[in-house]
Amino acid sequence: MKNFLSVLAAAFTLLACTPQGIALEQEQIVLHTQSGEHVVRVEVAADDASRKQGLQGRTHLDSDQGMLFDFHKEKLVSFWMKDTPLSLDMLFFDSKGTLLVVVNDTVPYSIDPVRPAQRIQYVLEMLAGSAERLNMRPGDMMTFIAE
Repeated sequence: MKNFLSVLAAAFTLLACTPQGIALEQEQIVLHTQSGEHVVRVEVAADDASRKQGLQGRTHLDSDQGMLFDFHKEKLVSFWMKDTPLSLDMLFFDSKGTLLVVVNDTVPYSIDPVRPAQRIQYVLEMLAGSAERLNMRPGDMMTFIAE
């Protein structure tokens, strides 16, 4: 019974819940930039419901935290800031983890689309100013930390 409880507790630590109760997997990624390697804790939005919810309603993110949207294959995507009170940076990556587009300082609550011309697989949202602080530039890489 003790082992079962330990496994159950470990499973719960791998999940986070959005304010709307959507459970999200927690992972760590590394952003490889000219200023060095930066570890970021991410909640992974990998299905339609979690991607639709995103960071709406969130009023706080730590500087080493973000949300990673995984579309499972490269495609054209469009984002907006509806119901999102935080200004964010959006980083768009291809399937290999190569940074293609950086959008800095999005406008809270805006319904204007943020739509890169390239096909992407991953979008990382972090607090506004993070891309500049980490010196993120197109061509930089993102990798997952193996568990």
